[in-house]
Amino acid sequence: MVELALPKNSRVTQGKHWPAPQGSSGDIRTFRIYRYNPETGENPRWDTFDVPKDACGPMVLDALIWIKDNLDPTLAFRRSCREGVCGSCSMNVDGNNTLACTKGHSECKGKTVSISPLPHLEVVKDLVPDLSNFYAQYATIEPHLQHVTVMPQTEWLQSPEDREKLDGLYECILCACCSTSCPSYWWNGDRYLGPAALLQAYRWVIDSRDEETGKRLDALEDPFKLYRCHTIMNCAQVCPKGLNPAKAIAELKKLMVERQT
Repeated sequence: MVELALPKNSRVTQGKHWPAPQGSSGDIRTFRIYRYNPETGENPRWDTFDVPKDACGPMVLDALIWIKDNLDPTLAFRRSCREGVCGSCSMNVDGNNTLACTKGHSECKGKTVSISPLPHLEVVKDLVPDLSNFYAQYATIEPHLQHVTVMPQTEWLQSPEDREKLDGLYECILCACCSTSCPSYWWNGDRYLGPAALLQAYRWVIDSRDEETGKRLDALEDPFKLYRCHTIMNCAQVCPKGLNPAKAIAELKKLMVERQT
């Protein structure tokens, strides 16, 4: 399910078709890509690009790079590591949020692959969403160790058992796939922190080296920041790292109850 944040008084129109270069051979795959440039004042549109499968690499990102290099250099999208580490190339492919660098276009059903920016967010250009609010919410959870005792001269010690509690949390790459797939975040994105920020919040709450657990839980004690989660589970289904933000949110709610008893 995709809910695009369209500009006011606009509708998505059918755009241009870009055929494969003359002389291309082999199987041709069509990519249907969302295009929007706020500087032109034109409606968003869907452009289609024909890509020879043997001309590019196996991933959706490879196809996008090939399109930009060979058909339309104005196509805008984010990319960096190409290894599923940085989260830059998160987008919606065939209705599911994912990373373009780890999603094989052969995995997509049908001959046409639809690619759009992450849902709900304002679009800067084409496949580039505005993540300003997402990062601002992440900053509010203060994602760093906090302590009241004197800092040790060497290092903060942690037992293997306490370190193990962080597994399934520290791997988050802040790609925003989970938050932008969450209907609760669509409806209350200005006040609900969303799955990504809350997973990160739990990561610091349960870190044995952090000494501000009470302060962190106090900051989440709000009708919207934490409690807008309705356990829809879209977040866990789309996470490219296989994490479960819904479980982390449930654990935060449990801690809230425990400290009141």
